[in-house]
Amino acid sequence: MRPAHILTILDREFASARHHTPVMLWGPPGVGKSQMVAHIAALHSVPLIDIRLSQMEPTDLRGIPFRSGDLVEWSIPAMLPDADRHGAAGILFLDEITSAPPSVSAAAYQLILDRRLGDYRVPAGWAIFAAGNRQGDRGVTYAMPAPLANRFTHYEVEAHLDDWVAWAHTAGMDERLIGFLRFRPDLLFSFNPAHNPVAFPSPRSWEYAHRALQKFRDTPDLMLDALQACVGQAAGVEFKTFIDNMTRLPDIEAILAGRAADVPEGIDLQYGVAAALVRRAVLARETLEANRVFGNILDYARRFPQREMGVMLVTDMHRSIGKPLFAVPEFEDWANTITDLMLYDLQWSPMR
Repeated sequence: MRPAHILTILDREFASARHHTPVMLWGPPGVGKSQMVAHIAALHSVPLIDIRLSQMEPTDLRGIPFRSGDLVEWSIPAMLPDADRHGAAGILFLDEITSAPPSVSAAAYQLILDRRLGDYRVPAGWAIFAAGNRQGDRGVTYAMPAPLANRFTHYEVEAHLDDWVAWAHTAGMDERLIGFLRFRPDLLFSFNPAHNPVAFPSPRSWEYAHRALQKFRDTPDLMLDALQACVGQAAGVEFKTFIDNMTRLPDIEAILAGRAADVPEGIDLQYGVAAALVRRAVLARETLEANRVFGNILDYARRFPQREMGVMLVTDMHRSIGKPLFAVPEFEDWANTITDLMLYDLQWSPMR
């Protein structure tokens, strides 16, 4: 399931306290499972308690027994949600649950289904989410016991380029990186468990590549090694070649100003200029020049030899800046040129 849909589900589960069902997210390493849960917590400005079950013993979750008169009681672990200390609402996130030994996952049964452990109860406003890798992902995983699996609703997270691009533009990812993955969408996530690679392309490792671009911009002789360390040898070489080719882009500032600028012939450069223009639209959306910038970009989008490239550019703009794009006079002119294509998806996305 694409991340935008997963985010909607998590948001509904958090908001529906009376009807909340614990959610289990499955997926390979690096697709953003943990990041999506953190996004929901940030969206609602609530605390996120991240418990890594793979690093725990059963007593860490159940608590330690102590004597109270003639009886034995259990202490409550301070990490578990408490309304007084943490707030009335929040997210309890059981990460790496499939990497936890059976003795630990068994201790979580009652916490997940009954929202309690002994005398402890999870506050009513807290949602319970969990995440883990699948057994075929070459991670340290255990088969999820049927009693535990039956306590969750299950969703499998897939890497989805459109959702990632929408996030990347708002998160300030390097526009060259976005353009490259538009050009080579198969490299957003490329992982073969049979080869067990150390570095491989994934949404997480491309974020690392973005950081490498910023850190090594002044040392180009190290750039290739740094990129390969993030996304693997083959993808690193391709990305470095793409970056070097971006020096041939047309004058972006001229396009934004409405001056004459050619559309590059190479498809890779067209993807590069499209990503650069969306980034400039994002930067301009809170300025007095926003409508002028949007209009000039829309005019340029009509000039691509392949109209599908212009559709992609405008669709990415909409996902990044939203409804203000519709108010620009040039939008109607652009839309009239592609009505026969009907390929664009101008729907609201929770990634925005």
